[in-house]
Amino acid sequence: MEILIISGLSGAGKSRVAAALEDLDFYVVDNMPVSLIPKFAELCAATRGRYERVALVTDVRSRESFDELFEALDELLSLGFPYKILYVDATVDTIVKRYKETRRRHPLDTEGISLVEAVHREIKILEPVRQRADYTIDTTGLTLGRLQRTLFRMFGAGGEDKIRVSCMSFGYKYGLPMEADIVFDVRFLPNPFYVPELRDKTGQSTEVAEYVFKGGQAQEFLHRFEEMLSYLMPNYEEEGKLSLTVAVGCTGGKHRSVAVTEALAAYFASKGYTTECIHRDLDKAGS
Repeated sequence: MEILIISGLSGAGKSRVAAALEDLDFYVVDNMPVSLIPKFAELCAATRGRYERVALVTDVRSRESFDELFEALDELLSLGFPYKILYVDATVDTIVKRYKETRRRHPLDTEGISLVEAVHREIKILEPVRQRADYTIDTTGLTLGRLQRTLFRMFGAGGEDKIRVSCMSFGYKYGLPMEADIVFDVRFLPNPFYVPELRDKTGQSTEVAEYVFKGGQAQEFLHRFEEMLSYLMPNYEEEGKLSLTVAVGCTGGKHRSVAVTEALAAYFASKGYTTECIHRDLDKAGS
């Protein structure tokens, strides 16, 4: 079982880190009492693989001594549960700016102490944790996308940090797919429905695909779309997007949209994206 302890300065981005780790299949628990950490690890181990990756967030909100945290971590080791510590950091100016923007109160911002003083006090309190950290992430200047990619490189399987792409064909007569991020209408392409020998086949067949792509319109569409993707994908990744659904529609979702969707899925796969190809309306009648 993989156990990750997340700590760091208030306002440095522990919540965003925790959310990104959930996308990496970590089971995340925020602000767990440190005395319960060993028992929690035993309970997770007893599930026989259900909780293989666990991330526990701890900070000064608990008002407990970090000596108690270290004692709990030492007990983890004695029970046979190795762990790592991830420390989330940021500059004082960055943290002060974030608190002013959100108008939240710093957990150490008690009466008679300024926000800047509270941040410096927290830095001093957390120094023993920082010294023992296995990983440190400074979120100063990091966009959400860059933070996610940093975490994916650290903890993702194989370092995978690309967007997952779903290519979906559909028929307009059955409605737009609600999950689509980008929708294209390919009803301008040659329609195999009106060719008797192709009507009962689908866009997955070689004959239908060749018919759809004859004349160069479909190939030109793909070429222009690929040019657009070369601009869009890096920006989506920078923004922090984790998945993208590209939907391609024709009248019935059986011929044109299926052939084009197969070609799009092949393109994304060739660029190294984890890709799935979905034909929503393939088993329905239509063009």
